[in-house]
Amino acid sequence: MQEPNIISATKNDYMVLIRLWEASVRATHHFLDDSDIIRYKQLILHKYFDQVDLYCFKKNDVLLGFLGLSGDNIQMLFIEPSARRQGIGKELMKFAIEQKQATKVDVNEQNEQALGFYKHLGFVIMERYENDDVGKPYPILSMELQARK
Repeated sequence: MQEPNIISATKNDYMVLIRLWEASVRATHHFLDDSDIIRYKQLILHKYFDQVDLYCFKKNDVLLGFLGLSGDNIQMLFIEPSARRQGIGKELMKFAIEQKQATKVDVNEQNEQALGFYKHLGFVIMERYENDDVGKPYPILSMELQARK
C-alpha cells in the first residue's frame, strides 16, 4: 500500500519542485557553480520533469522531498535541506523500490552524501561515466540494487 505522504506530482507542482530542487542542490552539490545550477534548473524545469513520473513527499501539506522515476530508474531524489536526516529519502526510496520496482540510480560521484546513502540502501556501482548527460566533467556513477537474501 502506498504511503499516505507520497503523492503523484503534476505540472502545477513544477514551480514548487524546482525551488526545492535548487535548495537541495545548493546544499549538497558543492562542485557546481552558479552557471551550472542555472543551466540545469532550466533543463529540469522545461525538459526533465516531463520525462519522469514525479512523486512528492508531503507532510502537513508541505512539500519536503520528491522523486522522479523512469521505468526501473530513479532519475531524481531531492529533499528540502531543513528536512534532511528525517527519513524522507528512505521513505521515497522504499516507495520507489517496493511500489515501483526501481532497481537503478545514477548519482554524481562528487555528491558523496548521496553516494553513501545509496550504498547504505544496498546499491552498488556498476559503471562510471566521466561526464554527465550534458557533457560536463561531473562523473556519474550508475548503481544497481543488489538482491537481498
